[in-house]
Amino acid sequence: MRALLLAAGLGTRLRPLTDHLPKCLVPIHGRPLLDYWLALLLDHGVEEVLINTHYMAPLVLQYLDASTWRSRVKVVHEESLAGTGGTLLENRAFFREETCLVAHADNLTLFDMADFARCHALRAKGVEMTMMVFESDDPGSCGIVELDADGVVQGFHEKVSQPPGNLANAAVYLVEPPVLDMMAGLGKTQIDFSTEVIPRLLGRMGTYCNVRYHRDIGNPRSWMAANRDFPLMPAKAENQQAWDRIMAQNNGELARSIDQFMTDFQTLSQVR
Repeated sequence: MRALLLAAGLGTRLRPLTDHLPKCLVPIHGRPLLDYWLALLLDHGVEEVLINTHYMAPLVLQYLDASTWRSRVKVVHEESLAGTGGTLLENRAFFREETCLVAHADNLTLFDMADFARCHALRAKGVEMTMMVFESDDPGSCGIVELDADGVVQGFHEKVSQPPGNLANAAVYLVEPPVLDMMAGLGKTQIDFSTEVIPRLLGRMGTYCNVRYHRDIGNPRSWMAANRDFPLMPAKAENQQAWDRIMAQNNGELARSIDQFMTDFQTLSQVR
């Protein structure tokens, strides 16, 4: 199986932290988010990963080129963002008309990759995609699913004020080729999963519940929470060295900026 990690976003909600580095390299316990994803996938059954870049792409390339992942990662740069589905469709040949994994790399997650793949393999007849879901403590900020007795998605509500539950889209999917056929039929180069793909797959989309850990770290409060409650998982030595070299650039300016951001946010939180 091959995977697509969507890492091109601007991370505007995390500014000023993302004024200095792309969202996919935001550190959790001194280790970049992207490294957690690559370890989760490449150490547990995924053969190769395609990563799209846009904002601060040179930093992403610098990290990957110095890491142990470099031979199993392909990078595609987007001058303009293509949307979740657009990137997948544009790079369809990479996935060899097989089941592929698609994930937003701006989430911090922990799950059993083999169990996720087994769940998808045992999907109900007619199901063409399996969505990872989790129980959200802030359902109004998520896409909320309604399921039938077989765990198939029958309703989807993207960031509504009165969601019908708290079972949320984790933005991690196992996708079959017919989904890409459907997307190609839209005749568009920019395609968004939440608004254009998921609504068309109601009744044909299974679910896998992540009961271990899942958090969108897209805002400062959530990022700080992740640094508190996510388990310590040291990086491989070569990968940590690659990250430490980035932190040491310009006499450690980036590392100081991150430390200052954390201090300022903690102070602001205490005042409130």
